[in-house]
Amino acid sequence: MDFKKIDIFSPVILVVLVFLYLIFAYVGFTFHLKELTGINLITVGVIILGVIFYMIGVKIIKYLFKNRQIIVNNERISKLTSERFILTIVLLGILLQIVNLVYLGGIPLFSGYLKAHAATRIWLVSYLLFLPSINILLAKYHKKSYYILFIIGLILFVCTGYRTTAMAIVISVLITLYYTRNLPWKHMILSIVGIFLLLLIVGYIAVKSIEWQTWTLNPIELLFYRAGYTLQVLDKAILLPGSTHGLLIYNTLTGFLKSTDPRVIVGYTVLGYAHSTTSMIFGPAILDFGIWAMIIQMLILGVILEYMYLISRKTHKSLIIALYAVLLAHVIIWIETGPTDLVILLFFLIAIVTTIYTTKIRKT
Repeated sequence: MDFKKIDIFSPVILVVLVFLYLIFAYVGFTFHLKELTGINLITVGVIILGVIFYMIGVKIIKYLFKNRQIIVNNERISKLTSERFILTIVLLGILLQIVNLVYLGGIPLFSGYLKAHAATRIWLVSYLLFLPSINILLAKYHKKSYYILFIIGLILFVCTGYRTTAMAIVISVLITLYYTRNLPWKHMILSIVGIFLLLLIVGYIAVKSIEWQTWTLNPIELLFYRAGYTLQVLDKAILLPGSTHGLLIYNTLTGFLKSTDPRVIVGYTVLGYAHSTTSMIFGPAILDFGIWAMIIQMLILGVILEYMYLISRKTHKSLIIALYAVLLAHVIIWIETGPTDLVILLFFLIAIVTTIYTTKIRKT
């Protein structure tokens, strides 16, 4: 097999990672980590249904893009990606995260109490500025000094204690470099191993630093346990279709302004008590409106990701590649956490508007 012909970061990777996640969960069930009990077969069926409609969305865009020409407005792209402008945005994002940590009065990674308050409005703006801009900067300008900014930003966001934020930064940058630098496979493998280790370390430290919890699992066991636990939550959520009546999507859009965490609503609804809980990429839509909402969600995700992917591959423009990398990184993370973050929905909005603004599609 010629591995060079395999595009590992096409939207199809989501399907592969969903089933890999199920394998991780099965390991947790097999060893009964912290009394994991397993799931019903119907839950596996719902997951397969969601994956099928995701791929239908992908196929729809492939069909619509067949015999289509993409016209890029280079002047508009140049205005949006001038080096000085993008560098300023990156530095502003870093500065705001420093301000956020000073405001919190400590490092949330080492304190559950601080972590509970780390996602401030300053954090939101900082992340919204830093993530897309660092990807654009690295995609378009080949300067080694910019990797230092990436590392500084990564360390600062790791300090907030949010595992998913750190993972999104690393994964998105890896995807960006994969498409703009033609990384050798050995570098890809080393990067993936590094991401896995970062996932283990940050996740384990963050969990051990929660003062009111006592964990006996080692980092590897914790990884399998989280997959199994999240899948069990989905298993219960499937039995409660439409029970939140749109409350999750409403609080995803507005909850940040009211300091309401939609994942706490998931925990209260499914488990019966207020606890920040994830239910995979499928759970929130099912809890809000039922199976049909999940199907529509997965269809839309397939459409958007394949749309961004095809434009980025056909135009090879660094701006679109960077935006696609940001979206794909977060959807990969959604496999566990579910779409319950306002900042990620804003990334989707920015990516779609920017792509429409800078490109046109017409029949050949």
